[in-house]
Amino acid sequence: GLNSPFVMTEAAKRFVAPLTFRALSGRPVHSDLWTPLAAQAAEHIALADRAELVVVAPATANILAKLAHGIADDLLSTFLLAIDAPLIVAPAMNVRMWRHPAVAANCEALRSRGVRFVGPVEGRLACGTVAQGRMAEPEEILETLADLARDLPGKQ
Repeated sequence: GLNSPFVMTEAAKRFVAPLTFRALSGRPVHSDLWTPLAAQAAEHIALADRAELVVVAPATANILAKLAHGIADDLLSTFLLAIDAPLIVAPAMNVRMWRHPAVAANCEALRSRGVRFVGPVEGRLACGTVAQGRMAEPEEILETLADLARDLPGKQ
């Protein structure tokens, strides 16, 4: 098994309660960079030290931009800048956002740094339109994760 902490943004917590991930995984969910304990322990560094492979799903235009430009203003973005592990992102956003030149440039920068992309795929988006921008299915993301995990030392 891989050691993979769950890190959620404040926006993510509006869609899925952290308790859901804790109940399914049996692991704590981290979300706040500024709790006294997190700040004292440099939680983002401790999490990054333990991460063997990282998946960001869904990867919004916001987190892709933060990662591409080195912006670290929440627990997820600071964690992502501190990892020394393979990174998979599964973009999900409206087709207009996905096709925007700024998003394309951010994705190209991330690909050039070795970030692995899964999707987005065509499907029904939050606005009701059927277009490219939907997050890849979890099975496809897990398949990519398994492929990368096989290449990790001691994880065959």
